[in-house]
Amino acid sequence: MFISPSSILSENYTHLKGNYMEKIIVINKINALKKQRNAIILAHNYQLPEVQDIADFTGDSLDLSMKATKTDADIIIFCGVDFMAESAKILNPEKTVIIPDKDAKCPMAEMVDPESLNWVKKDHPGAEIVAYINTSAEVKAASDICCTSANGVKIIQNCASKEVIFIPDQNLGKFIQRSVPEKQMILWPGMCPTHHNNIKKQDIIRLKKEHPTAEVLVHPECRPEVIDIADHAFSTSGMLNYMNKTTAQEFIIGTEKEMCYRLQKENPEKKFHSVPLAVCPNMKRITLEKVLRSMETLEPKILLSSDIIKRAKIPLQRMMDIGRVD
Repeated sequence: MFISPSSILSENYTHLKGNYMEKIIVINKINALKKQRNAIILAHNYQLPEVQDIADFTGDSLDLSMKATKTDADIIIFCGVDFMAESAKILNPEKTVIIPDKDAKCPMAEMVDPESLNWVKKDHPGAEIVAYINTSAEVKAASDICCTSANGVKIIQNCASKEVIFIPDQNLGKFIQRSVPEKQMILWPGMCPTHHNNIKKQDIIRLKKEHPTAEVLVHPECRPEVIDIADHAFSTSGMLNYMNKTTAQEFIIGTEKEMCYRLQKENPEKKFHSVPLAVCPNMKRITLEKVLRSMETLEPKILLSSDIIKRAKIPLQRMMDIGRVD
């Protein structure tokens, strides 16, 4: 789709940072290369608004990877962090998967490694390893099944073992544990710095005082005390789905602040308030200019061994077989 300069203001491009004309030129080059390369652009809900706008699909990490399996595109440009692009490659090994910035990494995913995980497994030989999708391909390959924040409860309920090693997010693990008290969950001491450190109980209380009629929706990666004072704890896809069901008109959103852009774009009649410090700096590494460069050079590619792809696909596929969430 070609974007003319006159459409900048009329078609909601006013959020573009920097020189409007330069940005529009970059967008038009991206769109032209997308057709030329038979490429598809996937963007996570936490990406910059301008990156969300150029994407063919915007969503959470699993939804985007599954979208990629249903396209005939040869090249996937994944605008997110490393584990997301890896998941897309695992599920689409025949496609070229590119992440526009190789340093866009998830700090929580780096909090667990296969060697340390094996040490815990030796202490609990009968336990099943449930890996949050926010893990590296190598860690997925060492796990029994994956889960997302949307289907975590369902996955744990379906585990055959009473004992479960849950990696790496302790906050999500504690949230799931509330719904499955019959399971003994061994929680890895990992967390998302953005949700754990930058979304505090006092932040929600302050925003609630400023917006007393607003409902509070938070992500399960938040601290338990934040979840306790929220009206609902949802995954990002859950937040989007909730908007189709609720009659409420104003919301405080306790997750990465760019989620408010996606929510506002799809629900222009409603009001959304973000937690000011809820920013993932690694998600912000990807820009329009980096997307263009990656499409021009087809770098940096996600490269995984065939063995890792084969083994990591097993827990991902198990999750998709039993953990679908409508």
